[in-house]
Amino acid sequence: MKFSGYPEPGELVVGRVDEIEDFGVFVDLEEYEDKRGLVHVSEVASGWIKNVRDHVGVDERVVCKVLEIDEDAQQIDLSIKDVNDHQRSDKIREWKSEQKAEKWMELAFGEDMSDEQYSSVANALFAEFGSLYDGFEQAAIHGEEALGATDLDDDELAAIVETARENVSVPYVQVSGYVDLRAPGPAGVEDVREALDAAEGNGEVPDEVDLEVTYVGAPEYRIRVQAPNYKTAETELETAADRAREAIEAVGGSAGFHRERRTDEE
Repeated sequence: MKFSGYPEPGELVVGRVDEIEDFGVFVDLEEYEDKRGLVHVSEVASGWIKNVRDHVGVDERVVCKVLEIDEDAQQIDLSIKDVNDHQRSDKIREWKSEQKAEKWMELAFGEDMSDEQYSSVANALFAEFGSLYDGFEQAAIHGEEALGATDLDDDELAAIVETARENVSVPYVQVSGYVDLRAPGPAGVEDVREALDAAEGNGEVPDEVDLEVTYVGAPEYRIRVQAPNYKTAETELETAADRAREAIEAVGGSAGFHRERRTDEE
């Protein structure tokens, strides 16, 4: 997605060297539609420069700092030397992430999606998360819950979550569900406690999975699972609920599993 308008002074931008002259370098801005900037020779590198071409080449991708904007003259003054290695690396990583996210948009909605729909979805993700990539990443981790504050419709939410969970690599995902546990007789409290211990795995949970069972309000208990990927998290959540159900039913009790917390009316 390319932005319309102009970047802001002080902003870091990714560009491609389009033309080199003795007085400086012309750079096409990758993130802005039909925008081109100039890096004056004095802003290409520190120290005296004998030949600009010793420092940059045509078609080279560069990260620049925006110095000044003159919209009336359609002039953007840039600097390469004012960008340090750490800033350059971070900006390129961010830019590449957005390139991935644009491909995910195509996967979610098809290559033939209208410009209007693309802009609507992209703007919703930008408004909530600051970037397309972060929107898809949060969708991969937290599902539709992460997108609840956006104005996307149900079909759009489902398409983003499905695509994110199939394509986004995240450090972890977190899912949760609720079990209702009921046990008859004087030993009911102890039976429920043993069922909760069973849900927590009794040492059976994989090392890379963090599973926690917490009290919500009898008979409801929350199971939270954090895992390296969505499939593992969902599997461990369902397995934990099954362990609790089997344990409570073995002593004549009953169990129910649901993904959303019960309200008082329910």
